[in-house]
Amino acid sequence: MAEKQDFPPFVYPQANCIAGVDEVGRGPLVGAVVTAAVILDPNNPIVGLTDSKKLSEKKRNFLFGEIKEKALAWSLGRCEADEIDQLNILQATMVAMQRAVAGLHIQPDFVLIDGNKIPALPMAALAVVKGDLRVDEISAASIIAKVTRDREMEILDAEFPQYGFAKHKGYPTKAHFAALEQYGAIEQHRKTFKPVKRVLGLD
Repeated sequence: MAEKQDFPPFVYPQANCIAGVDEVGRGPLVGAVVTAAVILDPNNPIVGLTDSKKLSEKKRNFLFGEIKEKALAWSLGRCEADEIDQLNILQATMVAMQRAVAGLHIQPDFVLIDGNKIPALPMAALAVVKGDLRVDEISAASIIAKVTRDREMEILDAEFPQYGFAKHKGYPTKAHFAALEQYGAIEQHRKTFKPVKRVLGLD
């Protein structure tokens, strides 16, 4: 992909089994932070992997199915809104990543994580800046996590249509702010995030 060429080529570590990990949902005001861990099959390649945000919804959904079908293993991890409020979003993301790796039915001997922070894991790990653009395993994880969380926001939208979750996916948009002011917060809102705290009178 052209985007991958914008960064230095990634040199893979020497390892027999590598998992890629990424997260979706650190920025939203509502819902879980969702992570995924993926071990790809080198003998069953997937064409078109890149950062999930660079793909159309149609393409993401297609790759979502292909990754689940072709990967040697994949797993989801998450921290719900109440856990995020207890831990803070960074620590909750680390915990969700730990859960994703622990959920793999094949244990990797090396984990590549998007970003610049690594959770405590029982195997070697490396943080890769812009990993979702540079490492196929992380790209695959970003797609699994994003499609999963987006679908959860569509389900929440059906229950609370006045908030527009299907459109903004819980991110802090003007429409979301307006809905918060008009209707208040729901149980799934993150109570420690400033716009929600303000509405609740906790700021």
